Parts: sequence; structure tokens; C-alpha cells
Amino acid sequence: MALKAKGLSKAFVWALMGLLFLGLIGFGATNLSGTVRSVGSVGDEDIPVDAYSRALQNRISQMQQQSGQPVTLAQLQAAGIDRQILGQLVRETALDWEAGRIGISAGDSVLAEELARIGAFQGPDGSFDRDAYSFALQNAGLTESEFEEDLRDEVARSVLQAAVSQGNRLPDAYTDTIVAFAAETRDFTWAILDRADLETDIAEPSEDDLQAWYDANVDSYTRPETKRMTYAWLTPDMIAEEVEVSEARLREAYEERESEFNLPERRMVERLVFSSEDAAEDAAARLASGETDFESLVAARGLALADIDMGVVTEDQLDDAAAEAVFDTATGEVAGPAPSPLGPALYRVNAQLSAQSTPFEEAVPALRDSLVLDEARRVIDSQIEDLDNRLAGGATLEDLAAETDMQLGEIDYAGQNGDGIAGYPAFAELADDLTPNDYPEIAETGDGGIFAARVDEVLPEAPRPFDEVRDRVRTGWERAQVTEALSERAERLAGELRDGAGFEAAGLEPTTLEAVGRSTPLDALPSGAVERIFELEEGEVAIIRGQGRVALVRLDAVVPADLESPEAQQIVERLRQQASGDIAADLVQALTADIQTRAGVQIDQQALNAVHSQMQ
Repeated sequence: MALKAKGLSKAFVWALMGLLFLGLIGFGATNLSGTVRSVGSVGDEDIPVDAYSRALQNRISQMQQQSGQPVTLAQLQAAGIDRQILGQLVRETALDWEAGRIGISAGDSVLAEELARIGAFQGPDGSFDRDAYSFALQNAGLTESEFEEDLRDEVARSVLQAAVSQGNRLPDAYTDTIVAFAAETRDFTWAILDRADLETDIAEPSEDDLQAWYDANVDSYTRPETKRMTYAWLTPDMIAEEVEVSEARLREAYEERESEFNLPERRMVERLVFSSEDAAEDAAARLASGETDFESLVAARGLALADIDMGVVTEDQLDDAAAEAVFDTATGEVAGPAPSPLGPALYRVNAQLSAQSTPFEEAVPALRDSLVLDEARRVIDSQIEDLDNRLAGGATLEDLAAETDMQLGEIDYAGQNGDGIAGYPAFAELADDLTPNDYPEIAETGDGGIFAARVDEVLPEAPRPFDEVRDRVRTGWERAQVTEALSERAERLAGELRDGAGFEAAGLEPTTLEAVGRSTPLDALPSGAVERIFELEEGEVAIIRGQGRVALVRLDAVVPADLESPEAQQIVERLRQQASGDIAADLVQALTADIQTRAGVQIDQQALNAVHSQMQ
């Protein structure tokens, strides 16, 4: 059956636009010899080799863009991403098979509407631009027929998924019950008792008291499995004082960064482009008359302010006429119409930035710091191969420290973050996997430094000696004694409160809080106070023990949720949307699983291997 125009999923459109803009789609077809054209099938619907190859290469490029580091196919496979990609293609192909079986297809008119919706294919006025379309596909390495076929398939899949996922709605009783629970609040009065409120301070502990506390709480004083390690490391800061920078190099760097130290006058500008001079003139006239404002003009075009933000610009970055108009306009005012590379535009000036000039003499400290560290990083980088060769030749870490710039250190590492070398994620990652049988190798810290490490000994989990943790034991014992004594006093005071006495009459300094919700943070009260308060009946008094302090709490009122309030309605709507999304995902998953069972899935491992071998 032919389809009516329906919007594609946001995920598909955003992914598509991102890939087009970043040039991630097109890597060309996979050139496999023979007649291999698919890596598998669902029913009689093939999973094209090119689709699998492109998906792998797209993911590699995305990961490289995000990390700034090369990513290999082997890394993808180690993380199971290749199987995830194949699974997604199987699910899409299953939907294609089902759509074909029941006759769902996307006609030319639907295709045209979907193409016109994609921002990457639109011109300055927001309409479909054939040149932009051709350029984007050429940049992505796709032909129009390939892309349009994929788009038709995606439209058909979207209709099929919508048929099973749309219309699910949680019953009102379900949402009302959850919101009534989540949105109800409590009013209560509380007071804190701490060590200063003790009528008599606790006694000094005896050795037997401390030993007994240590024995009863030995888990708190147990050292985790620990690697006793030796390391040698070298950072740019360690050799910075040895690096010299000539004045000639400083002046050269100053000239290279002249635009940084000598800034021209600038403006922070937003630019709204129009399709014609008449449209721009009409908008400017409506602005001048007060009929509309700049934000409304932007919204009327279906844009956000972020879409038209040019950031900070200089006169040289604008057309002559636009530069003159913009730089003669006060902050908050709109200039134009004035020309732009995309057509006539209105420019709003959001800030004026004066010219700034930093002479060479004032820039020297910043230049020297930067150059010294850059040079130190180059020096360290040039030493890596030699240091690796030394280690491979039998040199120890102690040898490296004695014969090179590297510095020796020791650390008891138990997986914790810390100062010095333990603060580097690269060291922690290596130390977690390192064993006493591993030989040291040079690794990089990630900021220009290097290190090598070995495990000298693995210390098993064991209680720390009493004498080593004596101060901690005393602190723990005192805190427990204070808490116990305060609890006894709190019990007497709670009795007075239950008999009708006020907090002030009991000698307490109360604080009253209203409309406290289940997720309201209450840092002034002991941990778990909110949960305990919501368990109380109205008028009930409770004691909440903390560490060295105790809270007395009286519940003053249980405030039911107002299900008709705007806040409650927002919660209901968010709950429905979230649940509907989860249910829809489950339904689509069930559908694709059923299709795969009915149609049958075949995977060609030899074809997968062929794709992988070409990418290695």
C-alpha cells in the first residue's frame, strides 16, 4: 500500500544529518571479489555487504572523532560493537521483509516530502535545495538512487513500527497512583543533638575499650588487596627548568600568535538570513514599528537563537556593508538589512568587545611557559624508543632512574585515585591489569609524560595492625559512645514531645520545614532521614541516629499530592511519555523477534570475515 507522508524518527534524521555534515557515510562500496553481495539475510531480504561495511566504518570514524585517537576494527570487535551493528542490520532487514510481505511502500511524493524535511538538503530559506542535496550525497560517497532507496526503506520501517508502537497509553489509575506517591510531601519539625548537648561528656577509653572496638569492627580497618609497585616516570614539568628558549624563538612565537595577543574590535552577533531583499526589508520594518521582536522573527522561521548565532566576529569576517552596519549599531539593537554570503540578513548585536593589545614584553611569560612545556614534551617523546630498548635489553627501573631523566617512586596501589602518578587514569588502567610476572614497558600519561611500572609484591587483603589505625579506632569508638549517649537523652526528650510538650519547652532549638518531597536533599539531618520521615504517621515523633549526632523529628502534616496542579500534570505527562517509549521499544523488539522467527535468519560468516579482512 502507498504511504501518506509521515515524519521519520528523530534518531534517523539526526544520525543522517550528523553523518552528512561530518562526511562519515561515504567510504565507497566494499570491493569483494566473486559474487559476495550480502553478509546474511532475513527470509529472502539480503543484508548488503556495503551496508555492513559502511556501518562499521561510520562507527570507527565516530569513535575517532570523539576520542581524537585512531580506532581499529580489532578494538570494535573486542568491545562487541561489530555484533551490535550486525544485530541492528538484522532487525532493520526483518522490518524490510515484513513491509514487503504486507505491501507497505513509500511513493515518490512521500520521498519528496521526507527529503525536504532534512536540514542538510535545505537552502538559506529553508526549502529543498537540489544543489545542496547533490553536494551532500557526493561528499558522503552515495548516489542519489542508493540514498533514496535507503530512505524509502526507512519510511516503510517507520510506518511498520508506528503501527505496533503508537497508541499505547498507561491507565490513569496507574499514573495517578505513582504520582500520588511521588508528589506527596511532608511538613515536620526537627532538632539536632550533638556532643555539646551531652549532660556529661563521655569517659576516656581504656586500651581494652579500643581493642574491643577494633575487634568488633575489624572490617572497617581492613586493607584491600594491594599491589606494592615501583615505577619510573618523567613529566614535562620535571625537565622544564632544563629547557631554554631563545628570545628569537619567543618573538617568532609572538608573531605566530599575534592574533591572540592583538585583538581587533569585535562584536557578538546573531544573523537572520532572508530569501529576498523584500522579505528582509519587511521584517526590518515590522521590527522598527514594534509589531514584532527579533526572537519572534527567528521563531517564525522555525529556528532557535543558537541556529543563527555567529559568535564573536571582526569587521574582516563580514561583508563591507554588513561590517559598517554592525559596528555602527549599539548593543541590543538590530542592523540591516545588510548583505551576507547566504543572502540579505538582519544582524543583532549582543555585545561590543573593545580592541586589546598585549605587547611582546608582557606576553613573554605566557609564551615561555607554553614553549618550554612544548619543548619538554618533544624531548620526552624523542626518548621513548631508547627507553623501551633499554627495558627490552634488561635494564631495570632503577637503571632508568640512575641513567636518564626519569625519576623513581614507590606506591601501594589498591585501585584508588590519589595524588602524583596515581592520579593519572593511564597509570590506574595499567596498574589494575599489571601482575608480578609482567615486565615494565614505557607508557604515556596522556599529557606529554611517560612512565613504566612493575609489581614487586601483591599484599592480600588483611586487617591493618591496631597500632597503625589506633587514631581511627579511637575516633570511631568516641563517635559511637557519643551517639549512644545522645540517643538515651533523645529518648527522654521524645517522651516529653509525645506527651504534648513543645521543642522549646524541652530545651531544643527547632527548625520547621514544609513541603519536603521524597527526593528533597536534607544535608542537615542524618543519612536516611527523608525515608524515615515518610514512614511516620502524622504527629509521630522519631529519633534518627547519625554519626556522633542524633535528630529528633516530629511529623506535623502529610500533604497529599495535588494531581490537578501543573507540576503534577507535568510529572504525569513525563511518566506517560517515558513509559510509552519503553512499551513502544518492547513492542518493536517483540515484532522484530517474531519476524526473524517466521522468516528465518541466515548469517554468512565467510562474507563477514571478508569485510573484516579488507578493513584491517
